[in-house]
Amino acid sequence: EVQLVESGGGLVQAGGSLRLSCAASGFTFDGSAIGWFRQAPGKEREGVSCMSVRDGSTYLSDSVKGRFTIASDNAKNTVFLQMNSLKPEDTAVYYCAATRWGPAYEFCRIDEYDYWGQGTQVTVSS
Repeated sequence: EVQLVESGGGLVQAGGSLRLSCAASGFTFDGSAIGWFRQAPGKEREGVSCMSVRDGSTYLSDSVKGRFTIASDNAKNTVFLQMNSLKPEDTAVYYCAATRWGPAYEFCRIDEYDYWGQGTQVTVSS
């Protein structure tokens, strides 16, 4: 059974930092693509950052470039999203997602990801 378990969300003031973690199990981590997506109230879910676990290639949306970083600990089957300089507009539920198709990291499209975590709330106060 594939499981993706997110942690690390919370409430932070604007300008602060949070690190989200996604612990994956039930599939071959190496060769997969793992992504972080978010959904704010009243908005569509969007891709934030995705990576190819095998070679570490990454995608970052324009809205988070220079502020967010995605990385993995392959020994622990875990992917992290380091979020710095947070803004109120970053407030959303953040989801971890995975696909066995490694190249899916390149465009970070929702419809290419097969497995989803339960989400973790990130709230940035002004």
